[in-house]
Amino acid sequence: MSYDRNRAMKDLDDEPHTITVARPKPYVRRRGVLEIINGVDAGKRVDFEARVRVGSRQFADVIVPDDRVSGIHCEFTLGEELRVRDLGSKNGTFVGGVRVVEAVLTSGEAVLLGRTRVRVLPVEGLATTPHKAPTEFFGLIGRSPAMLTLIEKLETLAGSDSTVLVLGETGSGKERVAEALHLSSPRAKQPLVTVDCGSMPATLIESELFGYERGAFTGATRNFAGAFERAHGGTLFLDEIGELPVALQPKLLRAIESRSIRPLGGKRAIPVDVRIIAATNRDLQLEVAERRFREDLYYRLAVIPLTVPALRERLEDLPDLVAHLVRDIGADPRPFLTVEAIEELSSHRWPGNVRELRNTLERAASLSMPLSIGTDFSADQIDLTVSLKIGRQRVATDYERRYLLAMLEACKGNISEVARRSGAERMTIYRLLRRLQLRPGADGDNEP
Repeated sequence: MSYDRNRAMKDLDDEPHTITVARPKPYVRRRGVLEIINGVDAGKRVDFEARVRVGSRQFADVIVPDDRVSGIHCEFTLGEELRVRDLGSKNGTFVGGVRVVEAVLTSGEAVLLGRTRVRVLPVEGLATTPHKAPTEFFGLIGRSPAMLTLIEKLETLAGSDSTVLVLGETGSGKERVAEALHLSSPRAKQPLVTVDCGSMPATLIESELFGYERGAFTGATRNFAGAFERAHGGTLFLDEIGELPVALQPKLLRAIESRSIRPLGGKRAIPVDVRIIAATNRDLQLEVAERRFREDLYYRLAVIPLTVPALRERLEDLPDLVAHLVRDIGADPRPFLTVEAIEELSSHRWPGNVRELRNTLERAASLSMPLSIGTDFSADQIDLTVSLKIGRQRVATDYERRYLLAMLEACKGNISEVARRSGAERMTIYRLLRRLQLRPGADGDNEP
């Protein structure tokens, strides 16, 4: 994958910002065969595409009857290289007699899991025809094979009411997928209600989900309709579902199965008609294996699992994303998107994914200076009298202060707008402002 600098610069200079590229080429799905070499299932072979997980419990892709193999022990991935990655197994994954966390394998190289040896034999991929999916789908943008595959699945699900579990790294755009699913469905004219399960304590999540009646607890002076009720007829998006406290998981499971909820302090069940979309950056299969997430709830949510690719896995989408985000920000890209900046965009790994890309562009636009992703430090700027932890925290704090000052100025002190642009919750912005001793001025200025 590569980033087309010339096309990106042309797209950003043109008015309007349009992108013209060749039709997507056919691509090859990576396929392999996992073979069990010894043990009870010796000779067993399982075909797979791209990734396969091996373990001793039923939610592994390949189950091996070995009491020294963990529930989900390891995974094999086929990309440019064949890799094995241990998934926190108790007894380890061994290649050539060495315990590994992750390793590159040669074709057919044996891997030891417990007492069982397995190997993967890559096979010739199956060439597909070019995708017929559009390169933009209700706010989702991309022409890479990974994004076109995702968009094709979303198109198929448009008329469905099936529960969907959206998986992906932080900042990859899981909430955009939920919005696209809602907007493309027959429920589009009804509410899309979002509950962030990772941003509030258990007591507040319960009342937010199910509501409460007057007098249910101290301070409940009125009836409050929970998210299930507010989303009636529409879609309920449960963001960061992996953070839901274990104590609340049975109640959520009952609500999903019965399609009814009972508010706190309520005496009767209220029927609700909602489509459930959940999202998480956690590996829920591993959470289930470690008994941190209920298995029955996992299966109820993962009726249709969708994975949002990380930005580093679809760098060919960068020109479209940059042009789209610059338009959305409403900035003139010429002062900050220099040729050198474009080169830097293409070489960055983007651990924060699309959210990091947007923040990077907004920061550069707000400061009206050439875009820079990293920070350079000379030797005389490094304080060797402090620990690594303290030094790293100072750098992070300095960045947070600079970022918030620039964003507050760009948003004229409007905290809601700062939260929207930065992709953070309003309470998170308020906490940062208090910690950094900043305050938004009435006229948009900020004083320490």
